[in-house]
Amino acid sequence: MFIQIFVGSTLILLSVFVAALGFLVMELTLQRAHGWLIREPHRPKLAVVLFGAVIAVLWMITAGVWIWAIAFRLFGLFAHFEEALYFSLVAFTTLGFGDLLLPENWRLLGGFAATNGLLNIGMMTALLMEVLRHVRRNQLESRHSR
Repeated sequence: MFIQIFVGSTLILLSVFVAALGFLVMELTLQRAHGWLIREPHRPKLAVVLFGAVIAVLWMITAGVWIWAIAFRLFGLFAHFEEALYFSLVAFTTLGFGDLLLPENWRLLGGFAATNGLLNIGMMTALLMEVLRHVRRNQLESRHSR
């Protein structure tokens, strides 16, 4: 049981670390594009930011799913990588079909994967809204400062 807790906690931390790296890249990209983003026209640029942010968020969530799938496969919990990836995605989204199950002595990892997915999806939703709010606020401030 303690091994599962250690492995699950480590995988959550790794997934959050990868998401933090993705956030850093997104932050640096927005800083570099700041001058372009605050020039008129604003709305099409906000749509570009939304599209880019959604792609970044999907990449970060996908990276988390793959981290879990690779771990499931490395521990030999599934015979094929596709099964590990499928289980990881189903657990990460908390969908939990139940058609594939972890071996009984590793089943706590399913709960950890679901917790990680819930955490990451919540963080990424907040991140997405914050990016849009920040860009729009800067656009409006640049318009008012003229």
